[in-house]
Amino acid sequence: MLKSVVRAVGAAVRLCPASASTARALPLSCPALCAPGSATTRPFTRSLWMLSNSGASSGFRPKLFSSKVLSPAVSCGCGGLHTEGDKAFGDFLTDEIKEERKIQKSKTLPKMSGGWELEMNGTEAKLTRSVSGEKISVTFNVNNSIPPNFEEEAEQGQQKPAEDEPEMISTPNFVVEVTKQAAKHSLVFDCHFPEDEVSHGEGEEESDIFAIREVSFQPEGDADWKETSYTLNTDSLDWALYDHLMDFLADRGVDNTFADELMELSTAIEHQEYIRFLEDLQGFVKCH
Repeated sequence: MLKSVVRAVGAAVRLCPASASTARALPLSCPALCAPGSATTRPFTRSLWMLSNSGASSGFRPKLFSSKVLSPAVSCGCGGLHTEGDKAFGDFLTDEIKEERKIQKSKTLPKMSGGWELEMNGTEAKLTRSVSGEKISVTFNVNNSIPPNFEEEAEQGQQKPAEDEPEMISTPNFVVEVTKQAAKHSLVFDCHFPEDEVSHGEGEEESDIFAIREVSFQPEGDADWKETSYTLNTDSLDWALYDHLMDFLADRGVDNTFADELMELSTAIEHQEYIRFLEDLQGFVKCH
């Protein structure tokens, strides 16, 4: 008798529509579904249509799906996400590009003296020249070529006026390859700009603004430095031998004048690539 009463009550509950005050989601195992307009539709089987503004007649929308991030106000044919943050980001980039174009010295790259020919491959630049049957090539990449500015004012949190900010100069590592017609291998120099030698004040004795880090014989034209070839590190090198190596480069046009012009060229390329990156970033954010 008691079991019959329980079954009857349970059946009545399943057949009775839920009221507003006792609304409760049906068990996932329940085969019965209410009308599409009912607020008691199973939450775990709601379609995207049911979650839209025009879906359920009750007007109920979970906060998760009413977020600005997932329901952007702006849409376009790219199918990407657009938010208010994206719009602010795009406006910032527009102003940033204008400012960078203002301080850009020239849209054309500076020329290198000495008959060097320039070849570009993305952010990598290659300078070549020939001297009495020898081929000299200098390769450098402008990525990560702007040294960080660690000044006392910055460390102490003091902000400098914009006009007093030091000019950013690109000082990339560069590789010099010297090839002789009769030689099977090229003599390769791995060079860099020491931070304490990039600029020297007036009255100081002029010193080399670049330095040789390593020297090695490498197969001609190979892009990768072979670790199996003996490499001479200059850290513990005799100064007389080091001076002869520097003179060897100077006789082939790689001297302080060349290094100064290389920094100027690299700075122009880096700034050009930075502006191009900002433009590409703006186009990506705005889907232009």
